[in-house]
Amino acid sequence: MIFIKAFIVGGLICVVGQILMDKTKLTPGRILVLFVVAGVVLGAVGIFEPLEKFAGAGATVPLLGFGAALAKGTAEAVAEDGWSGILTGPLTAGSGGIAVAIVSGLIMSVITKPGAK
Repeated sequence: MIFIKAFIVGGLICVVGQILMDKTKLTPGRILVLFVVAGVVLGAVGIFEPLEKFAGAGATVPLLGFGAALAKGTAEAVAEDGWSGILTGPLTAGSGGIAVAIVSGLIMSVITKPGAK
């Protein structure tokens, strides 16, 4: 049942992104930023955690999950280290995802022939 919940919630997030691309003049980059900021806001106000418990990877894998992880990491670092946690928290919380993105990009650039179209 968790797979169905994850599929539905992740699919709804993607549908929202597709509707934004089709019905507005927002670029994909701006929609990406919008989703990350929405994840930060949902995480900060406490809405994302129940969604995460309900949908699992359907909520955490899309960009909303990255934003929520940044907000949670920042809150924990501020509680432990004070104001310096504002700078260190998001970097610590997001370091795994950022590292995977960089390494994946490197591997794909070696495997494929990148270039402008």
